[in-house]
Amino acid sequence: MNEAQFQIPKAHVHKLLCAKSPDAALLYLYITGGNDPEKAEQALQMSASRCACAAATLRQLGLWPQERNTPIFSGERPQYSERDVLSAMDGDRDFKALYGEVQRALGRSLNTEELKILLGFTRYLGLPADVISVLVCYCKERARAKGNLRNPSLRTIEKEAYHWAEQGIDSMEEAAAFIQNQNVRRSQLGRLMELLQIRGRNLTPGEEKYARSWLDMGFDEDVLKLAYDRTCLNTGGLSWAYMNKILTRWQAAGLFTLEQIRSGDQKSAPKGASGALGQAEMDAIAKLLRED
Repeated sequence: MNEAQFQIPKAHVHKLLCAKSPDAALLYLYITGGNDPEKAEQALQMSASRCACAAATLRQLGLWPQERNTPIFSGERPQYSERDVLSAMDGDRDFKALYGEVQRALGRSLNTEELKILLGFTRYLGLPADVISVLVCYCKERARAKGNLRNPSLRTIEKEAYHWAEQGIDSMEEAAAFIQNQNVRRSQLGRLMELLQIRGRNLTPGEEKYARSWLDMGFDEDVLKLAYDRTCLNTGGLSWAYMNKILTRWQAAGLFTLEQIRSGDQKSAPKGASGALGQAEMDAIAKLLRED
């Protein structure tokens, strides 16, 4: 093994801890140490399935060192005919089984147009039947989490299918890692909403974009709480843009802990100042807000 010293970025540590995958953390350390990913299975004494799941988790977290050659689905999508569907139902046992599984999951029969969409999942996107079954269940659970009691349409599932295919989620390991990562993110968003005292409603698309970007920065909850407190103190309530400026300034300055932030405040504030934000910081944030 390569014994050279290396440092792990705090944001990476935060992602690994949130993922709660010891195998992924171990594989990350092995690879970050300069070792060959192809030899990880033997060196770490992991089974092939464990190693594949760990690698999939790192890819979902954006911590895998190698880029995947994922397909790009552009241009006109293929148009399948009723004959194509009938041929698949008669001659493709896997597709016929998938058709039955999807119908059971959605609790209704699929019409011809929906079967054409389902056929595109296998023939055009190249998704295996077991991955498609997981995809359908994931879309159902996502709808439930948003308070929608109706099962998603095949058109809605199709949008997610393209996303999976473009992200290289084409195996059970990749699907499991993606869903685990999404569950962690949903839990984080829920805690952030509590911190921001948002209850009884979902985030708007714009609010969720802000929230996800803050979580991606790698800040702990106590730092996010401090940013929220300072936002309310200086604006009289929650201003998403104002809080975003605070957090992006902290990130740019490399301030990720309460100790670092408070130390930075003392350095930037005029002597004898007692405000929650240094005047220089408040002026800079106000300027950025005006520019927006």
